[in-house]
Parts: sequence; structure tokens; C-alpha cells
Amino acid sequence: MLMTSQASRYAHQLLDARANTQLIPLLSATEPLAINDAYDIARSIADIRIAQGEQPIGRKIGFGVHKTWDKYGVIDDARVPIWAPIFDSTVRYAEDNHGTQSLVGASQPRIEPEIVFKLGKAPHPDAGLAELADCIEWMAHGFEIVTCPFANWEFTVADVIAAFGLHGTLIIGEPHVLSSATRHNLATILAGSSVSLSCNTDTGSSLRGAGFFNNEADSPLHALWHLHQLLKTQGDFAPLSAGEIITTGTWTDAYPIEAGQTWVTAFSGIALPGLTVSFV
Repeated sequence: MLMTSQASRYAHQLLDARANTQLIPLLSATEPLAINDAYDIARSIADIRIAQGEQPIGRKIGFGVHKTWDKYGVIDDARVPIWAPIFDSTVRYAEDNHGTQSLVGASQPRIEPEIVFKLGKAPHPDAGLAELADCIEWMAHGFEIVTCPFANWEFTVADVIAAFGLHGTLIIGEPHVLSSATRHNLATILAGSSVSLSCNTDTGSSLRGAGFFNNEADSPLHALWHLHQLLKTQGDFAPLSAGEIITTGTWTDAYPIEAGQTWVTAFSGIALPGLTVSFV
């Protein structure tokens, strides 16, 4: 278990690396880093950011979708869903589902198409999938821009938790308020949906990836359930609450991005418009 002073030291190291767009050695290469240690570091980072005026507005879920595991540079076997707080300073809304995003200061950025939920009410501690769906106020499509302070995108799961969950920026498209019927059938709707991801440049356009959930257990709603369950074991963190924005994990591989590219998504099986975001 890390001492408070150690957690604070790692927190400042990660914040400095982020501020200066620098790569740093894996924290786990210095000394053994358990999952609980990593969340202690994450809590120290959150305390520092709040003291500096940032406001936590929700959470990101990572590694909640089984098929993404082998697409990352995870070098250990601690394959568990994780989460990290997100702040008002890193969330943007894309007007009319079109946007422009600067990559200045982003370390090794990659793009992930995701489903974003906003909670209209706090779920009961014992809420199941249906009860969680009933707590969702709206759903939107989003791009999460993930960044990595570790060389070659290689890390342990504990390193990821400590390093902001690799969260860089969340770009959210038009929110769609859910009807009671949609909430009731949300797991099935999501399980039958798919997304395509394309990249446009001055020289042409290419399909980069496609993603889908072939069963309800891999859906964004199930990822939300995993987060709800995990938080019940973490007494140092607040449970899910009304008003939180939750981004639920990528539908495709995380693709490297660079300035001059425009990335576009299109959905099938779900009534959500795609996003178009240009990077500068």
C-alpha cells in the first residue's frame, strides 16, 4: 500500500507530464503498483485538480468491453474494468454534431467512438441493468481522445488508472433524451447496434474501423453496471449521482490521430447521429 506522500508524489509527476506533454517511465517499473495504489494516486490527482478550480462532472469507463483488451499495450494480467474521473475542463459539446479540436498538448493521442450517458437520478445500491437504464436521462455519441504518458502505449492496468485512465478530452454530440420505452429496451437496442469510423484527409477518405456489441453483456449499459458495482467496494469515492456524465468505453480500436485529419462516424441500429470532428 502506498503512503500518502508517495501517492501525492506520483500525482504531481503525472500532472507535470501532462502539462508539459512529456513521456515518463511506467510507475509500476519503479515499485510494485497494485490496483488500490493506483486509485489512491487518482484520488490525489482529483484533489489537486479540484483545489486548482476544476470541477468533476462524471467518469470514464475503461476496459469495460472484453474485445478491446488485446488492442491495447497492456503488459499485465489484471484485466478488470476501470474508471477515472472526468472534469469540466476536458469535456466539449459538438454543435450540430460537428466540431474542431486542437491536439496541442496531447501526448500520443488516439480516438475512441463511445456512447455517453447522463444520469438523471442516482441509482439504488442494488440496481440491476433495468434499474440503471431507468436512471439515464439522456444518451449521446461521443469521441474520447485518449492520451498516454508512457512510451509506445505500453502499461499495466494500474498505470492506466493512475494516469487519468488515459483520458484526454471528451467531445459529446447531440444528447437524446430517452423515453421510458427506450430505457426499458436499452440493453437490447445497444446489443444490436454498430458504428463505423472513417478518417478524411486532403488525399482521401478511408474506413478505419467498425464496432458492435454481439451480446448484451458487452454493452455500454453493462459497463455502467460494472462501474456501479465497483464503486460499492471503494469507500473513498462517491457513488454514482444525478447529473453525472458517464462515457462507457470504445466501440472500436483506439486509432492514432494527428492534425489535418477529420474523423467521421455513422451508426446503425440506434437512433443516434454520427459525429464529424476535425483536428488541428
